[in-house]
Formats: sequence, structure tokens, C-alpha cells
Amino acid sequence: MKLEKIFHLKENKTDVRTEVIAGVTTFMTMAYILAVNPNILEASGMDRGAVFTATALSAFIATCLMALLSNYPFVLAPGMGLNAYFAYTVVLGMGYSWQQALAAVFVEGLIFILLSLTNVREAIFNSIPMNLKHAVSVGIGLFIAFIGLQNAKIVVNNDSTLVSVFSFKSAVKDGTFNSMGITVLLALIGILVTAVLLVKNIKGSILWGILITWGLGIICQFVGLYVPNPELGFFSLLPDFSNGISVPSMAPTFMKMDFSIVFSLDFVVIMFAFLFVDMFDTLGTLIGVASKADMLDKDGKLPKIKGALLSDAVGTSVGAVCGTSTVTTFVESASGVAEGGRTGLTAIVAAILFGLSLFLSPIFLAIPSFATAPALIVVGFLMLTSITKIDFNDYTEAIPCFIAIIAMPFMYSISEGIAMGVISYVVINLVAGKAKEKKISVLMYVLAVLFILKYVFL
Repeated sequence: MKLEKIFHLKENKTDVRTEVIAGVTTFMTMAYILAVNPNILEASGMDRGAVFTATALSAFIATCLMALLSNYPFVLAPGMGLNAYFAYTVVLGMGYSWQQALAAVFVEGLIFILLSLTNVREAIFNSIPMNLKHAVSVGIGLFIAFIGLQNAKIVVNNDSTLVSVFSFKSAVKDGTFNSMGITVLLALIGILVTAVLLVKNIKGSILWGILITWGLGIICQFVGLYVPNPELGFFSLLPDFSNGISVPSMAPTFMKMDFSIVFSLDFVVIMFAFLFVDMFDTLGTLIGVASKADMLDKDGKLPKIKGALLSDAVGTSVGAVCGTSTVTTFVESASGVAEGGRTGLTAIVAAILFGLSLFLSPIFLAIPSFATAPALIVVGFLMLTSITKIDFNDYTEAIPCFIAIIAMPFMYSISEGIAMGVISYVVINLVAGKAKEKKISVLMYVLAVLFILKYVFL
């Protein structure tokens, strides 16, 4: 049988049926990215339809590469956290165009390809303290949850306290309850629904949470509780099939990278932040999911990791060419592994489903931000669980982790959190005389100096 020959199913103690079910499960748990990614990147000025196509296509290509280069059941797509950094920090916060941000992602992918062909990427991973790696995951979780609360308008701007909770009383008073107010209420219901599904261990709970919240919104639109108001940014919740079943054009974002700032220090900082976050996101996911599937060898290493890292790197560059933020290995791959997925056949099944989703764009593009916000908040919670792995008994570890964690949501930037974490880790351990004991790597000192120089000169 050809599948047996390609994927070595018997050797991995699995069969075609188990792998297919695992692939469908993984797709179901991460299909929310098809609705969430266009919503997030649209904030940077990118075309929503083009981003949808780029998301599905890059996920298809990168996941196929993962299956063929490593034979692992890991699925890839544009990553959460990295898309938020792209839109909210680099474009909206730092003032760069999305075309320049895409160039940074493309270059990051090329560097990753070079690092993946050598052992450099693994060496860098090993040099960063484990506690700090967990802290980065926690900080990104809080940042994503905060963005979700803002996208749903649950948290709004306030002149005196910077942020505050949405006021339903004011919405009724100024006549915006039937557009904004009802969507805030639906988002809150969506969070509770998704949480209950998660507690009950329903497969694809995040996707089901989005669909149920959206469905409630459509019912509200039919009965007149929700009234679309395009001027305020509230559109019809019904999919528009007026153009039939077609794939949205990628022309608005395809090959639109702007390399004009490549030789500036700013570009290096942005590109490195993408590089850093993607590196630890991917390696952490690979090791975490692989350990659950008993794929690690007796030394705790992942065989064929080079192929896995290379597929991730190529996927990132391909994604940038198509017009989307960094492609990374999804932690939701664990759901397929839990269903028994052990080979690249699981990944191929998920990849095919991403390919088929291209033809269902009107459905995914009609899903509003109030329906995807619960997904952001719940993914934030799942990332926050890494906090239990941080050693809070050792203050020289715990304080830099705390600084990294709070810096991300409070400074509205993943890269600032990483920079603060690295600098504080090196400085606190040096001054406390723990540097030798901790065996801080040369690379950590180099990173700390680079980040300090960034604050001095930028």
C-alpha cells in the first residue's frame, strides 16, 4: 500500500482511519485562524479576502512540507501572536507599512532556512533559559487576550483610566445598542460558550465557539436586535455568495514586500523580533507536542527536527510572498496527536482541508470580529497555562519572567516584552552574582547588549 510505504503507519503503530480522524480534528481545532487572521491583518490596511487566500494557501503548502520532510503530524498556519505583532506593533504602533512588515517576515524566513539547514537554530534554542521561554508564551497569551477584549469592544478607551469596560447604559442612551452594544453582549456569551465547550473537552471547541457566537449574531440580525451600520464598522453577518463560489484574489497582497528599509537598524529590530518569537513558538510547540506523542528520543531530542524546522522556515517565506504574517507550527496539533495521529498522513489530511476551505471564503470572511474575539481570549488562556512551568521560588528567574509577561500587554508589544525579559535576566543575575552559577550563554549577553542599544538609539 502506497500510504504505508510513504508514512510508515505500522512502524508508528497507527492506521489510515486513525490518521484521517486525527487530521480532521486538528483542522477543526485550528480552522479559526481562517477567520481570525484576516480580521487581525485587516487592521494593518491589508485586503481581507487576499489575506484569507494567503492564510489558507500558506497553511496548505507548509503543512504538506511538514508531512513530506519529517513525517510528523504537525500542522502549520500563520501564527497567533505573530499576526498581532505584525498588525498592532509593527504597523499601527511603529508606523511602518504592511508591505515593509511583509519584507521583514520574508527575510526572517530566509534566515530561518539557513539556520534550519545547520544546527544554529537548535543551539540558539538551547541557550535561552527555559523559564524565559515559558514567560514569552504567557506574555503573548495575555497580549492576545487583551486584543480579543478590544476587538469585541468589551474593553474600550478611556481618557482618565486609559481603558475601561464597555457601558451598555451609554449604548442605549446614544442609540448604538443595536449595532455595538448587542455585539459586545454576544462576545461575552461567546466566551462563556467556548469555555463550556473547552471544559467538556469537545473537539474543535474554539471553532465551535466562533460558529455558535456568529450563529447567535445572525439570529439577532434576522429578528432586528442587530442592525448593520457600515459607518460604525458593523456589517451584515450573512455570507455573500453573489459572486458564486470563488477564491478571493491574492493580487492585493501577492509579492507586495517593500525592501526599502532593509538596511536600517529598525528593520533589523523588527525582523529579529519576528525571528525570536517564531523560533521559540515553533521549537516549544514541536517539543511540547512531540513529548505528548512519545516522539522524543531517550535524550529528550526530536529526531528529524531539521525537516520540521525547514518546513516551518519555507512556509514563512512563502506566506510573506502570498501576503500573510509568519507561518508557524500550531500547538493545536496536540488535538490530532490526542486522537492518535502519529505520522505525516495526519498533516496531509489537515492540509487538504485547508486547500478545500479556499472555496468557502464567503463563509469565513463573513465571520465578524465579535465572534472571533472569544477565540483570541481562549487561546490567550491556553498560552497562559505555561505560567505553571515557571520557577517562582528562584527570584533571579521569576522577576525577569514577570517583567517579560507584564511588558507585552501593558506596552502593547511582544518585542518589548522579549527585550525587557532578556535585559532584566542578564542584569539581575550579573548584579546578584548568579551569572556563573546559571551558566548564562554568550548569546544572552549579546542579545541584552543589542536590546539596550535599541533603547539608547531608537
